[in-house]
Amino acid sequence: MKPQRLLSPLLALSALASCAQTPPASPAEAESQRLGRELHALIGPAACSADLQCRTVAVGAKACGGPAGYVAWSTQSTDAPRLAELARRQAEAQRREIEASGMLSNCAMVVDPGAACVAGRCKLATPATAR
Repeated sequence: MKPQRLLSPLLALSALASCAQTPPASPAEAESQRLGRELHALIGPAACSADLQCRTVAVGAKACGGPAGYVAWSTQSTDAPRLAELARRQAEAQRREIEASGMLSNCAMVVDPGAACVAGRCKLATPATAR
């Protein structure tokens, strides 16, 4: 087989492979993701024995303003001031990412669902667990 015949398919394959690669994350995106992981690690299993131990914290940011969502946590085992600081820093990082990318959102207001102790863990409240 001639070298030119082998070279053409290899070049085409190489071009296709380079298209499939994902671009590296921006520093703001990496920071918001890292802070989100740190926040979830701080919350841990959110162990509880009563609803009174369960709280929510707003996380992330939406392009139109306000939080992207809420996470349940337990007063029994979570450092509340550190959690509040991490949530604030994560939201700021996500706002910077949104501004840098020009991302849009649906602008729907995300309402705090509250939290409840379900099977020994704080969970976001659902209509069945809300009181």
